[in-house]
Amino acid sequence: MSKIFSFSLIPCKTLLQTRASVTVQETENVTDFRTKVSRNPKMERLRCNYLFPEISAREAQHLKKYPNAEVISLGIGDTTEPLPDTVASSMADVSFAILLTEKLVGFQFNTVQMQELRRQISETLYKDMGIKDTEVFVSDGAQCDISRLQLLFGANMSIAVQDPTFPAYVDSGVIIGQTGDVEKESGSYQKIEYMTCGPQNSFFPDLSKTARTDIIFFCNPNNPTGHAASRQQLERLVQFAQENGSIIVYDAAYAVYITEGRPRSIYEIPGARKVAIEVSSFSKIAGFTGVRLGWTVVPEELLYSNGFPVIKDFNRIVCTCFNGASRIAQAGGLAALSPEGFKAVLSLADYYKENAEILLETFRLLGLRAYGGINAPYLWVHFPGSNSWDVFNEILEKTHIITVPGSGFGPAGKEFIRVTAFGHREKILEASKRLRRLLS
Repeated sequence: MSKIFSFSLIPCKTLLQTRASVTVQETENVTDFRTKVSRNPKMERLRCNYLFPEISAREAQHLKKYPNAEVISLGIGDTTEPLPDTVASSMADVSFAILLTEKLVGFQFNTVQMQELRRQISETLYKDMGIKDTEVFVSDGAQCDISRLQLLFGANMSIAVQDPTFPAYVDSGVIIGQTGDVEKESGSYQKIEYMTCGPQNSFFPDLSKTARTDIIFFCNPNNPTGHAASRQQLERLVQFAQENGSIIVYDAAYAVYITEGRPRSIYEIPGARKVAIEVSSFSKIAGFTGVRLGWTVVPEELLYSNGFPVIKDFNRIVCTCFNGASRIAQAGGLAALSPEGFKAVLSLADYYKENAEILLETFRLLGLRAYGGINAPYLWVHFPGSNSWDVFNEILEKTHIITVPGSGFGPAGKEFIRVTAFGHREKILEASKRLRRLLS
């Protein structure tokens, strides 16, 4: 296993600096004219590129070097299997209906179709949790809603994130102005409360050592670690928010993968309606990564310190910034929540979980500790004493496999890589063979 560290690599920092300097030089060569508008200083705080475009750029660079390589992506969590027939058929029907004048509908905000989708989400996914359809906001995806929520909160809010965590929470916080500068040594941002989640604490933060913040971003199952919190852990989280008067932004994008009787929604926890907003998506539930459809739940009981309902402000944000999800995507969402469609959706999730089992067994046989993969489509693989970007580069160079370096998710990910179970079965099996050859 030690041979994985024998390859001579260009440090990640050097590569990123090179890419940045080339970009600046290319920009300067385009034109000598400059406006008198200053660049937003908050944008200057962002570290290099957003993580996933950076991964794609490195894949493209690798293919230039090895044009005949058969690259296998275990990196970006993009679904690969076809949409269920009933979902695709419903979307096709609506697409053809657009040709008919009498069936043409324009802006999609608060249409009959959207009202029905809100009702189906509340009744199918939040049964017996007291969620009303009027508390469900349909959108074009969870990541877009995260930024809308940040716009709602504003620059003066303090935030806490899991470490490691999905980078959109941090980057949107930087852009909106909630953070200070990045610390060069750790890679963390000033004014963000990083809640360490690792093997040493069962991937759940020690809340007794966590400072009070206005907003707590909590992804469950966690991306990237694949850990799903227990009921007792979520009860502690809700209690912590209640005691501190904080709002939890609960990202449940991978909830459909949860087994073992663990909660799939924060609203299964008593008291959560008064302290939590839940964001979710059809992307990983129904394979809508290219279709774009999601939702956010804002309970009526969630109030600001002055007693004003958060839902009213979020409704104003949505009305201002969004004209409604595509009618075609909404038709697919409705079909996915039908009895036939939901059965097919769960079958898709089972397929990816079987992929995860194959990968978990691969790393087990190699003597590497891999976490997750049971309640989520991600594995969090530990390479003790290593640098995750070096491991990423080594695996890509020698196996033509894309992974994601753990440090892209926060300081706690330095010795880890994230591996996704999204993929065609034959690709997963081939990746398993290549990894065994490299690491055994």
